[in-house]
Amino acid sequence: MPRSSGTSTHSPPSSRSSVLVRRRPPRGLYSHQCRSYILGIRWKITGNQADDFQLVVWMFMVGRFTLGFFSTLACRSSSIYLIEISPAERRGTIAGLYNTLFFLGSILATLAVLVSQALYHGHTAWRVPVALQCVFPAIVASGVRYIPESPRWLVANSRPSEARDVMASLHSNGVLTHKVSEEFAQMEADVRQRDGMPTGWSVLYSTKSRKRRLFILLCMSLFGQMSGNNIISYYLPTMLHDVGIKEMSTKLYLNGLYAIIGWTAAAVGARLHDYYGRRKMLYNCTSGLATCMGLLALSMGMYYRTGEFLYSTFSLLTIYTFGVIFATGYTSMQPVYPAEVMTNDMRARGMAVATMCGGSAGCLNTLLAPAAMARLGPMFFFLFCVWDFVEAAIINAYFVETKGRTLEELEEVFNSDDPVGLSIEKSSKERMF
Repeated sequence: MPRSSGTSTHSPPSSRSSVLVRRRPPRGLYSHQCRSYILGIRWKITGNQADDFQLVVWMFMVGRFTLGFFSTLACRSSSIYLIEISPAERRGTIAGLYNTLFFLGSILATLAVLVSQALYHGHTAWRVPVALQCVFPAIVASGVRYIPESPRWLVANSRPSEARDVMASLHSNGVLTHKVSEEFAQMEADVRQRDGMPTGWSVLYSTKSRKRRLFILLCMSLFGQMSGNNIISYYLPTMLHDVGIKEMSTKLYLNGLYAIIGWTAAAVGARLHDYYGRRKMLYNCTSGLATCMGLLALSMGMYYRTGEFLYSTFSLLTIYTFGVIFATGYTSMQPVYPAEVMTNDMRARGMAVATMCGGSAGCLNTLLAPAAMARLGPMFFFLFCVWDFVEAAIINAYFVETKGRTLEELEEVFNSDDPVGLSIEKSSKERMF
């Protein structure tokens, strides 16, 4: 709960900080991306240390809040950065794979807990895994200074030659191809077009097309948290207990297996989004989530009535199937699709809104889910079944296809009378693998 609160409360100041550093040229050693990463990572380490060396409960709570608050800065900056530097035909794969790596963290954390419990006793058994969380942020902080700057930020800050060189380096192995020149021209035109436009929060809803972008962003942020996935992942041990699996060691191993399967599915899904397209993947996977929730409600209800091992096994398989479908359709796209539908001047504030919505939804899940699961039983999962079908209908009606388009080319899509139809028309003609 403290970490979810930290994530949601960080969103408004993070957008302001991001916009400020993106408006001025970098000074000294670090550019705006490096500053964002290092600031967030340093305080993530501080939050972990506060958790590890806490003496009273309030210190632990402060540490968790600090961890959630500042991890948002580093994570959001990195996802936006990857989206801005990736070529359009590989953007889903490159930027999407980034968000799948939290499964690796989950796997390593599970292994750390298992080993620590076997080797240590008392408070040391949990302090060691918490302390190990500082290792990877420290590695990132030491290497982030060597990454190139976002070409879109360079263009916006009157450094076109550097932007062109970065694009050529990242998109065509240092060769200034026609495709690179065309995309660079789109960036310059976008900057000129937005010169003199409002720069406050009104950029999110100043026109009809921007309101549509904001609506899609809000939907994607909520769907990524309210489709039942948080219930499955956060309360997997409780659900395993409800279907007859009571040994703690077995729960830990099954939790680790869930992460391994999820990571594989998410990595495959990141590539499939660049092949089949975002709309088709999100719609089909959301429909699959609804089906899984309905089957889970049915099988758990039968297990409660009969206590038969068959229904327990079927419930377990349904839980894992749900995880695979969600990882394939949503995990890689949660930070990617909302950022794609934002214009360059909307992206920082839009992603802050997305983070705030997602964090608030996470808080609600944490507060309400345990009581709802205890009171409603299997019917709790049936409610998610109905809601997921509603999500699928909204995706089909309003979500545009972004596959294969540069971030600037999406302006034409959103300004049209039928954004969904226009986006599908081009997407059906372009299939890359």
